[in-house]
Amino acid sequence: MSGVQTIRVGADEGDQRLDRWLKKKFPQLSQIAVEKMCRKGELRVDGGRVKANTRIEAGQEVRVPPLPDARPAPVDDAPRISTADEKMIQQAVLWQDQHIIALNKPPGLPSQGGSGQGNRHVDGLTEALKFGYKDRPKLVHRLDKDTSGVLLLARTDRVARKLSEAFRARTTRKIYWAAVAGVPSPRMGTIRYGLVKAPGHGRGGEGEKMIAVHPRDIDTTEGAKRATTDYAVIEGLGGRVSWAALVPVTGRTHQLRAHMAELGHPIVGDGKYGGSGQENLGDGWGAQLGGEISRKLHLHARSISFDHPVTGERITLTAPLPDHMARTWKTLGWAPEDAPADPFEEQE
Repeated sequence: MSGVQTIRVGADEGDQRLDRWLKKKFPQLSQIAVEKMCRKGELRVDGGRVKANTRIEAGQEVRVPPLPDARPAPVDDAPRISTADEKMIQQAVLWQDQHIIALNKPPGLPSQGGSGQGNRHVDGLTEALKFGYKDRPKLVHRLDKDTSGVLLLARTDRVARKLSEAFRARTTRKIYWAAVAGVPSPRMGTIRYGLVKAPGHGRGGEGEKMIAVHPRDIDTTEGAKRATTDYAVIEGLGGRVSWAALVPVTGRTHQLRAHMAELGHPIVGDGKYGGSGQENLGDGWGAQLGGEISRKLHLHARSISFDHPVTGERITLTAPLPDHMARTWKTLGWAPEDAPADPFEEQE
């Protein structure tokens, strides 16, 4: 049993719940124990009584009553990161400072785990991204498994919260590159179809697939959410395929894929939204172009711009294309260096 302790909240520990802060420092504490200490007035912040969900700030002093000794650490039976995966995720680092890490996420690697994934997803590999810091970095947002490109992680809870708030406030700007079937007309526009999750969990992906809803029907469709995507054609190849820039104004599941398919121009390699039902065998208009073009999804989070939550500096990061998209670009004669950084600004 420990004695009474007075602990000052660190500079990078502010703006979080008292119970969460306490349990990070004393893992042996249960939620019930923390709430009991609050009710009895044993746990205090700057001398005042508090509740478990009280938010603490940097510099405050927390009085902690005598605590039971820590329980033996549980046996760590989590899968170990292989040397190959450690090298892979470290090579994916695009940019980093003492607050943020940006990855160029490879296609095929999930952002977070699901059933049967083990720890082979970005979140499960963050132990390899500590680079001498105490804590594992935390995901701030996600990319679909088969989508590549810029993915941000925060080194502290405070920075993670600030970045998450920026995403919600839409002060960040993400531009995706995609190869899409056909050439959208007009060549620049906005898609405003709502999205609702398909019912069921069938083999066709129902329950993991979004259905587009006409804007006039969104309010009367149960579960439908408004979604907005800006698009601009950077270059086309006849009427068969085009290189498009996509900006998700909202952040719905599969938004870009479902919106482009609803527009009649599915993303190349998208078997879920641009399958056989949308093929046009006459001009190769479907989601698979055939020939030398990879069957993988051609969707890449090309760039992100955000205000740094600590320095206030506007940061813009750009991720090179993954190998299968780079080969497609070369085959079609498209040069990434010829594209404007923001095609929407250029055409305004």
